[in-house]
Amino acid sequence: MRQAGRYLPEYRRLRRRLSFLELCRTPEAAAEATLQPVVRLGVDAAILFADILLPVQAMGLRLAYDEGKGPRVWPPVRDAKAVARLRRVEPEDDLRFVLETTRLVRRRLEGKVPLIGFAGAPFTLASYMVEGGPSKDLAFTKAMMHSEPALWRRLMTRLAEVTASYLRAQVKAGAQAVQLFDSWAGTLSKEEYMRFVRPTSARVLAAVSRLGVPVIHFGTGTTPFLKEFAGAGGDVVSVDWRLPLDEAWARLGRGKAIQGNLDPAHLLMTRQALKSRVWDILKRAAGRPGHIFNLGHGMLPQTPPDNVRAVVDMVHDWSAR
Repeated sequence: MRQAGRYLPEYRRLRRRLSFLELCRTPEAAAEATLQPVVRLGVDAAILFADILLPVQAMGLRLAYDEGKGPRVWPPVRDAKAVARLRRVEPEDDLRFVLETTRLVRRRLEGKVPLIGFAGAPFTLASYMVEGGPSKDLAFTKAMMHSEPALWRRLMTRLAEVTASYLRAQVKAGAQAVQLFDSWAGTLSKEEYMRFVRPTSARVLAAVSRLGVPVIHFGTGTTPFLKEFAGAGGDVVSVDWRLPLDEAWARLGRGKAIQGNLDPAHLLMTRQALKSRVWDILKRAAGRPGHIFNLGHGMLPQTPPDNVRAVVDMVHDWSAR
């Protein structure tokens, strides 16, 4: 998550001439941002540079990014009329710049490493649309879920259609794996997740699983209902740093691959302390197949790039042994 971003000086140079949304909508520049971590860090996959909220803009809402405050989405979607006004999205037209970025990256990678595409999960997209931006308590979202469940289902159904078609288009354009991001799922109780979110996520994951590429299901803060979260579908489930990797695997069973689970803050440690944390995760993986070493959440802007490269080298060294 945020493999390309503000911690890289070459990315900051790109941003000096393009706003964040301009960068997302300019395939040549977005392809460059996608490839920057591959060149500098030696990672084993490229992650498409885009933003989870681009489909929201395609649905007819306005989207802006305020420096240091995150995204703003308006007008907020809080009643039946607002849901009815949402446009049907045709990814090949409305999000063609993302698909062109995908095609550009695939050509430039020339088989070096695979390309991972992604989309925001219906619940996380709905949260931004209802709240109008990031929210710690998701008060308006939870009010709609509990007070107007029929309206909530209509909104989630619409978003499921958009998300599935968007991921399908990315695979057609060249993505070799896809990831569904449910970044806000951890704000829910297990009961709320099972009743209001998992059925829609499962529908999207089932549709995407038929595309013939690996599917990663990302969430954070899902420890209280990790097994239920993983049960929604996907080949790989993300585990954040709040649960040791071996304990997570014991809950999920050997049939599910795991992505995780270094705390992003650990990338600011001394090299020796960082190595201790990396090796602890690898020891807990115990050589089992199906472990993608990754962060439990997004890269912090103040992360030293050399520390990220050091982690990549540590994992490669361990794997070679």
